[in-house]
Amino acid sequence: MGFWFSFSVTLLLSFWATVKCDQIPNGVLHMECHDRSLMIAADLSFTGDEPRFEAVDETGVYPITVQYAAECGYCIRVLPVPDRVELRASYFSCHTNNKDDEVFTFNFNLIATHEGQEVSYALNKTCSPSLPWSPREVTCELNYMEVSVRSDVTCPTGTKPNDWDATVQTAYSGATSDWQVMFQKDDPVPMNLTEAHERGYAFDLTDGRLVFRTPYGQPDSFSTEVNGVPVEVVHATLFSRQSWVVLMVDLVAACSMDEGSYDDSGYMMWQTPEVLHPLVSGQHAMQINTGVNGEPVEQQVAEQRGYIVEKHNNTVQISIPYNAEGGYRKSFVSGDLFEYYVFDLCLEKLFVDGDHVDTRLRFHRTLATPLLPYFLFTVNRTVLEELTFTVYLGDVPEDVELFAVFMNGEEFTVPFMNTSSHTITKVVHPNNTHGYTLKVPFDDPVVIQQFIKEDERLQHRLDINYTLTVLPENQPFYHLASVMALMDVSPPIFDAVCSESGISFRLDHRPYDYLWLITIGSDPLTSELVAQHGYIMSNDSQSLLLEVPLFTHGYEYKEVTLNGFSGTFEILVRDPETFTVQSSTVKTCPFSSTEFIMCSTDGRMTVVADLSLAVPHRGVPARTNLLDKFCGPKETDNTRAFFSFPLNSCGSTVKLGKEYVTYENEIFFSKLSRALKNPADSSTDIDRVIIQCTYPLAGLHRLFSVYRFESDSEGVGSIVHSAHSTEGLISATMEPTTVVQTRVTTRRTRRPVSRRPGYYPAAQHIKVSSFLRNISQKGARGQMQTKVNVLL
Repeated sequence: MGFWFSFSVTLLLSFWATVKCDQIPNGVLHMECHDRSLMIAADLSFTGDEPRFEAVDETGVYPITVQYAAECGYCIRVLPVPDRVELRASYFSCHTNNKDDEVFTFNFNLIATHEGQEVSYALNKTCSPSLPWSPREVTCELNYMEVSVRSDVTCPTGTKPNDWDATVQTAYSGATSDWQVMFQKDDPVPMNLTEAHERGYAFDLTDGRLVFRTPYGQPDSFSTEVNGVPVEVVHATLFSRQSWVVLMVDLVAACSMDEGSYDDSGYMMWQTPEVLHPLVSGQHAMQINTGVNGEPVEQQVAEQRGYIVEKHNNTVQISIPYNAEGGYRKSFVSGDLFEYYVFDLCLEKLFVDGDHVDTRLRFHRTLATPLLPYFLFTVNRTVLEELTFTVYLGDVPEDVELFAVFMNGEEFTVPFMNTSSHTITKVVHPNNTHGYTLKVPFDDPVVIQQFIKEDERLQHRLDINYTLTVLPENQPFYHLASVMALMDVSPPIFDAVCSESGISFRLDHRPYDYLWLITIGSDPLTSELVAQHGYIMSNDSQSLLLEVPLFTHGYEYKEVTLNGFSGTFEILVRDPETFTVQSSTVKTCPFSSTEFIMCSTDGRMTVVADLSLAVPHRGVPARTNLLDKFCGPKETDNTRAFFSFPLNSCGSTVKLGKEYVTYENEIFFSKLSRALKNPADSSTDIDRVIIQCTYPLAGLHRLFSVYRFESDSEGVGSIVHSAHSTEGLISATMEPTTVVQTRVTTRRTRRPVSRRPGYYPAAQHIKVSSFLRNISQKGARGQMQTKVNVLL
């Protein structure tokens, strides 16, 4: 039986003044028409943390509060991801312009906050259902239940509900021409529609449908369990008496109140009974569609997304993978990093009852997983040959950002400074995650290095503490990682090159060369040592170059002849703790020089002297000798003579100073050569060649005593060509204060003696320190000149 009626509802309206109206920037507002509702979403970055909505129609502006939303068919919620506010409005919501149940026009105000000021933005949208209306539709929203039935539905047949007769009797005896409603719970009492509205219920008659809406938890609703699933039911009977005819409409809303559960296998599950209530769910289900974000899809599409729809004991169970498409993901910090997923589940059931009346039942439910542990990972991608740590931090969610990095306890904020040697790069992946690649050179000061002597390996270690933060709450958490690299290392070895003036040593720096100590003999190679001995050194970040001029400290000379000699120089690499030699670089080069003098550490003077200026007419160097006439040259040529003799022989004289000792001799021509010399040129010819070796007293261990001489370093030699006295020839830095002049002969006249067995006493040593003290005391008093027999 068809019927037609109308009624009016009085609403209490209030007007909220706003500052101004403005235009919304592109990209921050989304409005979509769904099958049975309008969805509006706005980014919180634009609206502020406390956005509000107002409904607008020709009668005024109505703030949408929590209670008003449930009564008028609005659902407002703030989603942490994607960080926005959403409004879902039923096509039959209050203040919506409805034209023939086919065209629905919505008008809202969005109240946003910008810099402490409220700004109002006008929103409007027109929608049309994409699916035809079923004779009966029930919507289970998040905060309300809504039932709409076609106004021309015929009376039901078959078995009557148990309370039907009582309801008819009550309606017939008490009904008036005004419409009344009676809620079937305990002892139902009729009430008029104004009173029902005051209690939070809404009734509306459109061009072709009767709509009933109620918030959850009303006093007239009741909760029950069907197959172990909690269900809330509201059964309202609307009636009016017209003469002897009573018009009655049963409006029943029944919704599953299951909150969902999470299975450890990774599925979010939600369930609803197949039959919620005899007047809501028919016995013959036709189709079940599931989806998310307000749009159900066909079962085949849902299965492709991983959804599972199963029936168990007259219960429909929906299983959704925790990371299925369409869900919202959010990171959360509770000591460690966690995540949870939120699903805006939409389930649609289509079925037919015994009168062949189709019913469409829709559920909107927000399902959330519990906190699930989330694990970041690090991968050590270091290549030893690159001498750089390369560490990748991966699987970082899109709502997590790296704030700082602690490396071996030292903090570096992100992004790193351009001046630092380490870098960090963000890597974005298509699965809504990203990562960070950290590069730190082995020789960076922040890297801890340790030399393992047993294995001859260098260990590099980097302890990393990533400081990350969850947006937009800025919740910090930490991820720890430690990487280590072992390198086979060896002591440094120099490349050496000979030149006419000496030997050059080059060392290309390696990051770990600092583990060893470079020495010349026992002295560390320092800039002070270089200056002291006359070396030339350049040292930069790439290489070390040391030029060792000939005749400087450290050379060892061999195979010395008139025509040349070989010079050997050695650089030692030592363990800085034990001072033991780990490796050495030895270079021997041939040298030749017109004239040179060598003063050895064991007390020997070796001289090649150029006598061309001192050779008289028809004189030859072979006729030369030292102060001792029996000490002649070992080799000669036309202009040069080669002598090699102990310092305490061949008539050498000794000159002792406060800091130095000098041994001196002279090269003379024989008397025959002097007689042949042209007297006219005597004033200009050089007839004396003085040869000297000077040693620092501080480096002497023994002066000559029973043929022994020891010095830490070679002496400094000089060859002086002069026709005058040798007084004052010693360097100003080596001025002697006490002169010891002792002629020492190497040959003695033998006298006849009786034969006796030989006796060789132990060597007698004279300590330098006491000897110096005695000499300096006598020199200070200036009372005497001391003569010492250096060779007994």
